[in-house]
Amino acid sequence: MSAGGFSTSTIIIVALLLLVAGCALITEQRASTREARWEAAHPPVGRLLTVDGREVHVLEAGQPAGAAPDLVLIHGANGNLRDFTFDLIDRLADDYRILAVDRPGLGWSDSWGEDDGDPRFQARVLRAALTQLGLERPIVLGHSYGAAVAMGWALQAEDETAALVLLGGATHPWPGGLGLWYRVNDGPLGRPARAALAGLVPESAAEGAFVSVFEPAAVPRGYVDHFGAGLSMRRASQETNARQINSLHEHVSAMVTDYQGLTLPIEAVHGDADTIVGLAIHGERLVRDVASARLDVIEGGGHMPHHSHPDRVIAAIARAAFRAGLATEPAPAPAGEAASEPAPE
Repeated sequence: MSAGGFSTSTIIIVALLLLVAGCALITEQRASTREARWEAAHPPVGRLLTVDGREVHVLEAGQPAGAAPDLVLIHGANGNLRDFTFDLIDRLADDYRILAVDRPGLGWSDSWGEDDGDPRFQARVLRAALTQLGLERPIVLGHSYGAAVAMGWALQAEDETAALVLLGGATHPWPGGLGLWYRVNDGPLGRPARAALAGLVPESAAEGAFVSVFEPAAVPRGYVDHFGAGLSMRRASQETNARQINSLHEHVSAMVTDYQGLTLPIEAVHGDADTIVGLAIHGERLVRDVASARLDVIEGGGHMPHHSHPDRVIAAIARAAFRAGLATEPAPAPAGEAASEPAPE
C-alpha cells in the first residue's frame, strides 16, 4: 500500500515458516541482533514528544513557527517520516513550516496496541503531539494509509484544519481481501513469520518490494538506504503495520459515512497506474463524496507521486494553501483542468 510494504509470495512464506519451526530461538536472536543494527544505522532524526505516556517522533523543518503555513506530513503503511526527508521536505522548506511524523507504532513512534488500528485514533495522537509545538490551522498531507489518518483528522477537527492534501489516498472500503502476508499476521503464525522476516530475509529483498510500490516509476537512486528498510522489517513494526492494515477496511467503512459533511479544501493527487491504492476505488469516489475535494489524476502515475511527480504534489499543496486563505497567489491548476483558480474558501 505504500513505501516499505512487504508483500511475500506463498512459497517464500511457507519456506520461512518451516525454518522457524526448527530453529525458533536462533531466529529470534538473529532478529534482535539485526534490529539493533538497523536502529543504530537509522536513529531518530527529530524529537520524541510524549502523549499518554508514550513517545511520538516528530521532525520540524522549513520555516519557523508563525512565519509560514504549518504543513503536516503523514506517511503510509509500514513507512516512516524518512520517506519525506529523502527529497520532498527540501523542496517545501522555503514556503512552509513542516512537521513530519512517524505514525503510532512505526518508525520511532510508540504503539498504542489495538487502539492505533483506528486511523481516527492515530489522528488524535498526532494532533496531541503537534499541539505541543504550537500547531496552528495546518494543511495536513497524507500518503496512502496516511490519507485515512488525514481524513480522520479532518473529521475530528475540521474547524482547526486549513486543508487536506491526499496522495494515492486509501480513503474508502475496497472489494476483496488482503494479501497472504496480512492474513498470516492475523493468526497464530504471525509471530514466527515476523521473526523469520526480521531474522532471515536478506535486506536486499526489500528492494523488490520498493520496486512494486514505485511502479511504473523507478525507485530513486539511494532511496532504499535513506528510507531505512530495516526499520520496517522489525518485528514490532511488522506487527503494528499488519494490525493497522487488517483493520483499515472496517474503519474507513465507518468513516466514509461522514465524509459528505466535510467542507474544507481537499486536493487529491492520484496516479491512474496505481496498483496499490486504486484510483477508481478511492480517488474518484472521494470527489463524488466530498463537494470540496478536487482530483488531479496523473496519467501513467503510480503510488508514489511525491517522488515520481513532485511538482504536481507541490502544486497541489499550493492550491490547498490558496483555497484555505493561507496564500495570496493561486497555484497552477491540475493538468487537464481550467487554469483559473477559485477564490480562497
